[in-house]
Amino acid sequence: MARKSNAETAANPGRLKQIALTYKMTRKADPKVGLIVAGVGIVTFGVFLAIGFLIDHPVYLGILGFLVAFLAMAIVFGRRAERAAFGQMEGQPGAAAAVLDNVGRGWTTTPAVAMNRSQDIVHRAVGKAGVVLIAEGNANRVKPMLAAEKKKLARIMPDIPVHDFIVGTGEGEVPLKKLRTTLLKLPRVLAGPQITQVNDKLRAMGDLMSNMPLPKGPMPKGTRMPRGGKMR
Repeated sequence: MARKSNAETAANPGRLKQIALTYKMTRKADPKVGLIVAGVGIVTFGVFLAIGFLIDHPVYLGILGFLVAFLAMAIVFGRRAERAAFGQMEGQPGAAAAVLDNVGRGWTTTPAVAMNRSQDIVHRAVGKAGVVLIAEGNANRVKPMLAAEKKKLARIMPDIPVHDFIVGTGEGEVPLKKLRTTLLKLPRVLAGPQITQVNDKLRAMGDLMSNMPLPKGPMPKGTRMPRGGKMR
């Protein structure tokens, strides 16, 4: 019991520090967040308290109003903090990968399965909807990258559905703040064992590429490979 109490005591300052840090970060992008959250709490509590006086139960409705007001404040703060975080990440390389890491249970994400010199990136996620390719960068540059990845997946898993999205604010693109909900709205067509098989195939494909022998430096001029496989 003593150990549990000590652990809870140590954890509480950590949670409070995290909430304070989140509030400071949110306030930079949303200066009115404090007033809005406080206003929501005061109005909610006031409404319940007024109803309590009308029905002659101010104490009971006051307690209930306090709890509901606290919950409403937490919900409003959470949404505004999330919106501020997305606003700060918008347009930064790797932002989509950060969102994919928090999609939820049942999804396996692999960041940066393809990348070019312009820092256009393609990420991959596997879930009940199949395989999802998410690109971030210039649309004209990432479309060929998506096509190449889809062609590669079609060779090893022709029966698995593959979806692709480009993160951005342009026409036909998915805003970063809507990426998670977009993935969760996809039709679920795979069962748990099938998802495991897909991940195993993709992992084996990655291991095969990483274990492929590559020259460690430039080939000397004039060298050639004989039929026997040994260099002369």
